[in-house]
Amino acid sequence: MNALTKTTLLPWAPEKTGEALPAPPSAVIAARPGLGALLWLPARLAWRQLRAERARLFSAIAGVMFAAVLVFMQLGFRSALFDSATRLLSAMESELFLMSPMTVASFRPEPFPRIRAHQALALPEVAQAVPVYLAQATWRNPQDGSRRAIQMIGFDVEAGAMQFQGLDAIAPALRRIDAVGFDTRSRPEFGEVERLFDQQGPFPVQVGNRMVDVVGLVSIGPSFGADGNLVMSEVNFRRMVATRTAANTDVVAIRLRPGADIAAAQQRLRAILPPDVLVLDHDELVAHERMYWETATPIGFIFAFGSVMGLIVGMVIVYQILFSDIASHLREYATLKAIGYSNFYLARVVMAAALILAVIGFLPGAALSTWLYGIVADATFLPLVMTAERATMVFALIFGMCAAAGLLAMRKLRDANPADMF
Repeated sequence: MNALTKTTLLPWAPEKTGEALPAPPSAVIAARPGLGALLWLPARLAWRQLRAERARLFSAIAGVMFAAVLVFMQLGFRSALFDSATRLLSAMESELFLMSPMTVASFRPEPFPRIRAHQALALPEVAQAVPVYLAQATWRNPQDGSRRAIQMIGFDVEAGAMQFQGLDAIAPALRRIDAVGFDTRSRPEFGEVERLFDQQGPFPVQVGNRMVDVVGLVSIGPSFGADGNLVMSEVNFRRMVATRTAANTDVVAIRLRPGADIAAAQQRLRAILPPDVLVLDHDELVAHERMYWETATPIGFIFAFGSVMGLIVGMVIVYQILFSDIASHLREYATLKAIGYSNFYLARVVMAAALILAVIGFLPGAALSTWLYGIVADATFLPLVMTAERATMVFALIFGMCAAAGLLAMRKLRDANPADMF
């Protein structure tokens, strides 16, 4: 009996060799979940939960899509405003410009002495200093006789300071007396000028109190300040605007010699010219015009406010959908808590639902907005196009909107207490 109960140790047993005994087996330590488990599993549960209520899901998608379309249209209108308002100045090919400090926008220029252009030619790096004249006159529709204000642009058409589509082809014809070039992208209220020109060639039209001949066509586009444009030579502009003194001009476009340092030439011009003119490079000239529409008019604020209102409306819709979804599945959330799922996991489920709504609502909203851009651009002649930068920004706004709605809806998870439910 003693032989049976006696413990026999092997020669290499730890008790005989003096080695430390192995630690007793402990509880299995669960491995930390990977990124896929952190994101994929909550997203799968969120999608199944959203898909269970089809009507509620479609309502949420419609709300997100409505917010996306509204933000897209507001930002598109705002961008078209700035692009159209600066289209004329963007078409100027010169490196530097002279402008009166009193000028707030190109459609309301303040004249300054023309002699500043001759003074700028004193610098050896200045190749040309081309005066540009801007004014508005009344155009009489050659078909029905109606009158409408049109923007007139006078300059040396062969100097190369301006670059409009079609200008090079008609530049010699614009040197004739009372010859003008009509902007084919002007509003249709000016008449079917392009068709008339294609049918009969140059034809007379009344601008202000003077008869002029349309001798060619260019492509510029309307803006919020002008519905149409006429280009003409400097001499013909003076004939059209008899009250304008020859000693003044509105803008001077300065062309530098090849290889000249633009910044250095700008500093030298500011040093030699009186303070009654501003010396701006091309980017500063466009920014000056843009600032007027951003700060001096309510239009930019209105479009930005409309975008914010669209986001708020969309956030309220998504919040109501997520809140109702959590409330209807409160027992299921409590069951998940009871079997060990944390509040952080449930919060990831709610945020995953918000992200899913943002994606599936944004995609049709972007497609619909692109289609609407084309319709509005054809009707208003404004440069409305979908850009990757705008699409990325709107998606970030829509995702932030849905995330904010999800954060607000997560407060309902605190009611999912297993002790209260069961």
